[in-house]
Amino acid sequence: MESCFATRMATTPASFIREILQVTEDPGIISFAGGLPHPETFPVAEMAEAVQQVLERFGNRALQYSTTEGYRPLREFIAERYWVRFGMTVDPEQILITNGSQQAQDLVGKVLLNAGDRVVLERPAYLGAIQAFSLYEPAFTSVALEEDGVDLERLGDVLAEGLAKLMYTVPNFQNPSGISYSREKREGLAALLRKAGTVLVEDDPYGELRFRGEALPPVASFYPERTVLLGSFSKIFSPGMRLGWVCAPQFMMRHFTVAKQATDLHTSAFSQYVLAQYLQDCDLEGHIAAIRARYGLHCDTMLQAIARYCPPEVRCTRPDGGMFLWMTLPEGLSATALFEIAIKERVAFVPGLPFFVDGSGQRCMRLNFSNASPERIEEGVQCLGRAIGRMMGTG
Repeated sequence: MESCFATRMATTPASFIREILQVTEDPGIISFAGGLPHPETFPVAEMAEAVQQVLERFGNRALQYSTTEGYRPLREFIAERYWVRFGMTVDPEQILITNGSQQAQDLVGKVLLNAGDRVVLERPAYLGAIQAFSLYEPAFTSVALEEDGVDLERLGDVLAEGLAKLMYTVPNFQNPSGISYSREKREGLAALLRKAGTVLVEDDPYGELRFRGEALPPVASFYPERTVLLGSFSKIFSPGMRLGWVCAPQFMMRHFTVAKQATDLHTSAFSQYVLAQYLQDCDLEGHIAAIRARYGLHCDTMLQAIARYCPPEVRCTRPDGGMFLWMTLPEGLSATALFEIAIKERVAFVPGLPFFVDGSGQRCMRLNFSNASPERIEEGVQCLGRAIGRMMGTG
């Protein structure tokens, strides 16, 4: 029966996180596994009003087929926001609305990758991008992240070895590590990729979620001519609406549009109308500020609990925003083995192994702090500390 499948399916990994989430459906388990926003951040009442307004104002038009590129007012909003936040000049014609940024990653693979093309990833890298690109059978190379972004010296060596078709990066509060690139690393990355002629795919689903420090411009602002910039409303509005976008140079947009047409014709017109109405009528800045304050509290709660309940040999990143932090266990311990113990303690996380394409990361694990309440975070980290203690023979 296997002969009926395309060969690419044999090399495309299943989503390890989705499989773990099945385990964590038990409400008695405190889950730090998913990348879920907190449900109380969803603007339910405002969305209900926006739905009513859309049906009254646009009626059948909002329920009809629409253009592949997306609802023009929504694309104009995105382009204007790049100008307001970073002084970047973006034409709405450079924006394509997608079904979340995950579809945007798939379109990147469709448009840019042939089998065997070299793709440079961060180490660790976002699992969803590994999965999306794997369908197109590239050759992955990974470069380690330092505290302020990718190791530029090593990246320079990799690029000098031969043409890399593209590099995928998450410079703001990276998933899974929580690390952010410094301005120097952003400028240095742009310079290296320009010299090599490599396309940059810059994914920025978390950039609005900074709760400490100064916002920095996208790498795209230093390398606009060959950067595909991905964005999403999932973290600041609602993941269930499945609204993201591709922002790319004009010479690429025709190909992205054709690939999108072949995939699903267009993203839900109704969802786009509703979001555009919300953005017109509501205080987006105030909404995002409330999310930042909440996630800052959650992150600090988790960091303080780790210091209180976990062995001192455990190390973790200290994000300035986003939804995740990255924990590294002492030498000799396995995060996958810890997961089995932690589940018995009624707490879940994502072991680090699936975020690496080179088989490393056995001691690492990703913890999500956005979804659980501060009380559940405190309780869950205490359980996690007990599980680590049991592995180390001290619990």
